[in-house]
Amino acid sequence: MKIEISGKNVNVSDAMRNRIEGKMNKFERYFNSEVEALVNLSQVKNSQIVEITIPLKNGAIIRVEETNFDMISSIDKAFEKLSRQIRRHKTALKKRYQTHESIRFEEIEPLEGEEAGSADEEIRIVRTKAFPIKPMDPEEAIMQMNLLGHNFFVFLNAETEEVNVVYGRKNGGYGLIEPVID
Repeated sequence: MKIEISGKNVNVSDAMRNRIEGKMNKFERYFNSEVEALVNLSQVKNSQIVEITIPLKNGAIIRVEETNFDMISSIDKAFEKLSRQIRRHKTALKKRYQTHESIRFEEIEPLEGEEAGSADEEIRIVRTKAFPIKPMDPEEAIMQMNLLGHNFFVFLNAETEEVNVVYGRKNGGYGLIEPVID
């Protein structure tokens, strides 16, 4: 497993780097050697934020984010979340991505209280909504999203003629998701 550590508004000390690499090494048994884990440390006001992203070859992305007032606490809690997330979604990932190119399912232990062969909660779509989309620019889409009081908005980008999504970020900014077809 390859580990890439970066910091934004944070000086990544050797002690932090060693702590992250030590914790990440515990996850090596779950992944093949070519998998790359991206660990981003950042500071926004008094909040210390740790984001861990692990893109898998099959297109799935494992991602966790933890915010705390102390960077060490954020790091520890992020790795606890990552462990829970991998274990919780083991069966669903295994069913969907059976090639096992990136992840070693046999190494992942079930969550406490689960039996070894028990299936995860069934994913159910409880509501389907259809709505017309009209061409607009991302700024207009953000305005529409805010007017509706939603935290995301799907629209047809007038410039690219592709379906895009704008969303409100936790830090108060906005994000734009543009599709990329491989």
